[in-house]
Amino acid sequence: MNVMMLLEMAASGFGDRVAFVDAQAGASITYQELYDAAGVAAQTLAASDAERFVMLDVTNLSIPVALFACGWAGVPYVPINYRLTDPEIDALIDRVKPAYLVGDPDRIGRWTGNDGVEVHGRDAFLGPARAGDAPEPAWSMDAEETAALLFTSGTTGTPKAAVLRHKHLVSYILGSVEFMGADEAETSLVCVPPYHVAGIAAVLSSVYSGRRVVQLANFTPETWIDLVRAEKVTTAFVVPTMLHRIVDVLEGESSANVPHLESLSFGGGKMPLPVIERAMELFPDTDFTNAYGLTETSSTVTVLGPDEHRAAAASDDPVVKHRLVSVGVPLPGIEIEIRDDDGNVLGAEEHGEVYVRGEQVSGEYEGRGSLVDENGWFPTRDAGYLDEGGFLFLEGRADDIIVRGGENMSPGEIEDVLIEHEAVFDAAIVGVPDKEWGEAVVGAVVLEPGAETEVEALQAWVKDHMRSSRVPERLEFWNELPYTETGKLLRRIVKGRLADG
Repeated sequence: MNVMMLLEMAASGFGDRVAFVDAQAGASITYQELYDAAGVAAQTLAASDAERFVMLDVTNLSIPVALFACGWAGVPYVPINYRLTDPEIDALIDRVKPAYLVGDPDRIGRWTGNDGVEVHGRDAFLGPARAGDAPEPAWSMDAEETAALLFTSGTTGTPKAAVLRHKHLVSYILGSVEFMGADEAETSLVCVPPYHVAGIAAVLSSVYSGRRVVQLANFTPETWIDLVRAEKVTTAFVVPTMLHRIVDVLEGESSANVPHLESLSFGGGKMPLPVIERAMELFPDTDFTNAYGLTETSSTVTVLGPDEHRAAAASDDPVVKHRLVSVGVPLPGIEIEIRDDDGNVLGAEEHGEVYVRGEQVSGEYEGRGSLVDENGWFPTRDAGYLDEGGFLFLEGRADDIIVRGGENMSPGEIEDVLIEHEAVFDAAIVGVPDKEWGEAVVGAVVLEPGAETEVEALQAWVKDHMRSSRVPERLEFWNELPYTETGKLLRRIVKGRLADG
């Protein structure tokens, strides 16, 4: 098992088909050209001293070339969130050196000359790869080799490197995608960021099925709609926040006027009921699928498919109707359990933590080992329940991670920054329900005795030290925060008070 076998099959079966189109650059690559470029890049990578390949860029043609080149060369692929601050990226790169870094030439100059990092712009990487001749196949078929390392935030706020081995990614594709299942007219629009597991899954699944992929590097609802129409896109994936913005842009329209869009999948966060209901009205000819998965599970583990969407939307039964906001049922080969805090398996309608089992499940972190138990079960740290029909409903994180627009963020990181302010004695950050983003970042602050400051000043302080998405939308000044006798912050009380505020 190696992800390269997916591309090898594609190049052999439909090599002349266009594989990827960079809409912004106006460039494209066929499946055979992708295979050849991956082989040339793999030779270059193998000849370097790098033990990891770091991608720091928006979606473009270098992404699929790099992903498959890493599989060919036996070097883990490490895409990093380009939206992070430079110091945050510094810390992640230090953890994967010696590394071969490819990215936006306007961004990567900071790391030129960095010991243990070989830096190349996207064109300097892609140009020679596309100009050379592919070597003879020589990749390892050891399923246990690491295919990718994806950084994901944990409850402590320190990013963890999730280990996805070739067996996990290939198992997911073989279990969910039909080889050559797409005809030449099918076109997929990919706008999820390449550092997200959904971005990797989109590349692999599209290649195996034989779709033509149109890449959208920077999402806006207007650009998305224009591309869907211009490229006659037949399938697409968005996060709930994106779909919300698309629906808003189409306000007042009776239809999105995209009859060729056959399917639209979404995932990465909670979908508000009014948004999906309105989307189904605007896209009446489109099949909707809600996909739930995690980095540690190699992407999707449950789906609410088109038939279930329509059945729920049309039903007068409140139980069936409510399934429109569920994440559906497990994929073939996947098992789901709900457990309480003591690890006991719960029945239907009982609320607890979601556990998942299947061949695609990794649950492993570099340097920290695996969280998968002896029976193969992985604790997702998501809270939820199963209804009588086996439909999974999510209720947020079992821990305190805030999920805003599909992005996980640690409240502890924001609290630490606030407490560094000279006027702040203590701080608590939580997520509360938000129609647009899924969750909004809010908090409570206790000031130092005699200190004075304004909410706007604290928000500016956070913005100066972190990304703008971390800035609390609302802060309240409290006299004290609630703690247990052992000194543990009662975050649920904070969240309850702020949610009511």
